[in-house]
Amino acid sequence: MNDDQGAPVRLDLAYRSAALEAASSEGVDLLVIGGGVVGAGAALDAATRGLRVALVEAGDWGGGTSSRSSRLIHGGIRYLEQMDFALVREALVEQGLLLRRLAPHLVRPVRFLYPVQRGLPERLYVGTGMAMYDAFRFTRGRRLPLPPHKHLGRAEVLREMPGLDPGAVRGGLAYYDGQVDDARLVVTLARTAAALGARVISRARVVDLLRSGGWVAGARVRDELTGEEREIRARAVVNATGVWTAQMQALSPARPTLRVTMSKGVHLLVDRDRIDASMGLLLRTDRSVLFVIPWGRRWLIGTTDTPYTGDPAHPTVDSEDVSYLLDNVNRVLARPLRREDILGVYAGLRPLVAAGDGGPTTKLSREHVVETLEPGFTMIAGGKLTTYRVMARDVVDAALADASVAAPPSRTAEVPLVGARRWRAARELAYELCRPAGLADDATERLLWRYGDRLLDLLHLIDADAELGEPVADGHDALLAEARYAVEAEGALTLEDVLTRRLRLTGEVDDLSEEHLERVAAVVGEPLGWSEERRREEVSAYLAERAREREGAGLPPSAGEGAPDGHAVVGGRQA
Repeated sequence: MNDDQGAPVRLDLAYRSAALEAASSEGVDLLVIGGGVVGAGAALDAATRGLRVALVEAGDWGGGTSSRSSRLIHGGIRYLEQMDFALVREALVEQGLLLRRLAPHLVRPVRFLYPVQRGLPERLYVGTGMAMYDAFRFTRGRRLPLPPHKHLGRAEVLREMPGLDPGAVRGGLAYYDGQVDDARLVVTLARTAAALGARVISRARVVDLLRSGGWVAGARVRDELTGEEREIRARAVVNATGVWTAQMQALSPARPTLRVTMSKGVHLLVDRDRIDASMGLLLRTDRSVLFVIPWGRRWLIGTTDTPYTGDPAHPTVDSEDVSYLLDNVNRVLARPLRREDILGVYAGLRPLVAAGDGGPTTKLSREHVVETLEPGFTMIAGGKLTTYRVMARDVVDAALADASVAAPPSRTAEVPLVGARRWRAARELAYELCRPAGLADDATERLLWRYGDRLLDLLHLIDADAELGEPVADGHDALLAEARYAVEAEGALTLEDVLTRRLRLTGEVDDLSEEHLERVAAVVGEPLGWSEERRREEVSAYLAERAREREGAGLPPSAGEGAPDGHAVVGGRQA
């Protein structure tokens, strides 16, 4: 596994400063606004065509919807009921591309059980849908890389899923989908785009559009770190801001062409030992479907699908959301979950394209829509995480056509993301390489599925500073080296960026003390130039946000929030 070529760009502070300077002084062919999965995908798409590209994001990469999903790369079985066969097939083809070629280090198979509760008619109905799901995985005579579904009898279901209530199931169907760390996918897309020459700049907010001769010709951007405003000239501008589409439309005098409705999806995290099961669950509810997803040492339970009209930057989880999820999952569990079992909660917002006034968001399509609001300004909305590459291709095609910019067709179906290029070699050599660093095989496995062939970057950090090979906290998997790497290579600029979207510890561990957080802040603060005061501010802000989330959901304080006399709080109980 040779590390002497193909190294991606390091998204550190120096890169960010240089990228902003170059984009504003030189101009670009395409300016993409929005650093979620679609915006990052669009920047990558344009960069693979040889275009000069800039990508700007007001906050952190994937800081909105794209880091708050169910973390699934799937076709969407529920869309079969809505007869949206084209969307399901498109998503399953994209799933196969990600698993096989584009991101095999980020996307991995996950097995689910659909428990049959109402006998033969339900089994036949669901089995027909899953047979269609399997059939849609064939493309160009080649089956995409997941096993077909399988019917299970009641005894077999209970052997594999002892945690289910025997009286609640009559059998089941097992099937496979894919799962991904959605936030890591976004930052990997941004890094891949940067490696191909795109200027990718986070904490850069668009405050106005530039115009020339009746065309949108770029944007005025405020550097959120310094407050300085710069102009980035572009031949075409793409708006890929998801639930912030209306705010971007407001910068244009043209009549809005897209109306985006926000749908809130809430998720809970609980310990794996709270549900004795060998695979995840897919359950029907009166509103939609609910997943119980294996996620490392946790179960991820979600999601809701309800209209949301609040601040898109701070979607709230309320007690009713928690009750809905617990009530529905407890219908099939032998040992019901309680609020005290919940380690963390989060809410994400789906940007659905409204097809009229009112009505439930569960009826709105997840298909995407591309529109030109005014010459030079192309918008995209709708869609889903799995089909980000198709969405990116379509919006870049439309923007280039509108601006009469000649470019080759999309190449992203053939371009592996950062970490995937030498994936097979990485898997073969990783364990041998990691043992001298004192990493156990399970730690190596975790790093492989997060960094792929860039695992060597982490080993270099540990080799230079052995302390970075230690876990963030005893009993946890994340290493201090990952926190350092997040700010030196992956564009993280705050403690929230590091813990919530790079290491994914927020909500997944409930016992990070203030001392643990201060240690992480010291590791990331050094390359970011933080003072001791800034480190304390970062820790305080992080703890305050966690407290706000749990209070809003009606949950007891987490361990990190502390308790009287310095005792930790575990699951709402003083230890």
